Amino acid sequence: MLNNIRIVLINTFHPGNVGAIARAMKNMGLTNLYLVDPNDYPSEEATSRAAGAVDLLENATIVDTFEEAIADCSLVIGTSARHRTFQLPIMNARECAETVIPEAVNHQVAIVFGRETTGLLNEEIAQCHRQVYIDANDEYPVLNISQAVQIVAYEIWMANQHKSLHSKETPEYPHKKDMDLFYQHLEETLYGINFIIRNHPGKVLDKLHRFFNRSRPEKQELGILRGVLAAVQREAGLVEANNHQPKDADKTTDTKSDH
Repeated sequence: MLNNIRIVLINTFHPGNVGAIARAMKNMGLTNLYLVDPNDYPSEEATSRAAGAVDLLENATIVDTFEEAIADCSLVIGTSARHRTFQLPIMNARECAETVIPEAVNHQVAIVFGRETTGLLNEEIAQCHRQVYIDANDEYPVLNISQAVQIVAYEIWMANQHKSLHSKETPEYPHKKDMDLFYQHLEETLYGINFIIRNHPGKVLDKLHRFFNRSRPEKQELGILRGVLAAVQREAGLVEANNHQPKDADKTTDTKSDH
């Protein structure tokens, strides 16, 4: 189950931090390390700092974009101590771990750490479902990124010892890539019916993205939403009506009996 939890590092600058993070992960039974556009990797310094966790570095997944790193994840949690202009549901490290363990039984989960100096960008946090912070002294709350990973990984290790969390039922959620297809479908529909004007889109789409990321529709619910959009496009006579319609979109009408 811990194999379904990945640590994602975005544009990490110091290779020594990558090595220290690999070591922190292995201490707590985590093995999946994703590196998004690392500044200096592979690196002898990373290997040296990893000590007995060099295997994590050798098996790390290196990708160019954040989207690639989380495409197959159903839950994405961004780490940040800062309040953002938009608010995701926020958890401390312990609450994060207690959320992650039951979800990781059947789903891929990503915990995302940003750059050493600036952390995660707003547009990266906007792709997450939840935000996690680490309680620290208000007078000096700054943690080295490897320390932050160590604390979150420790809480995950401890939560994993509670077998009751393993049996906690969780809904089936869509992957991030499926949500991205939904957002594309939603955008095309709203433009097509002139709900949003292309030359003056405003922030409607951004706010809708945040809304759906916060609410986390289940897989079946997402199918219903895709079916609704497909029906709107058909009724509006849009030529793109079937471009992004899921194969089972018409079947969603069968779920009416569930309501």
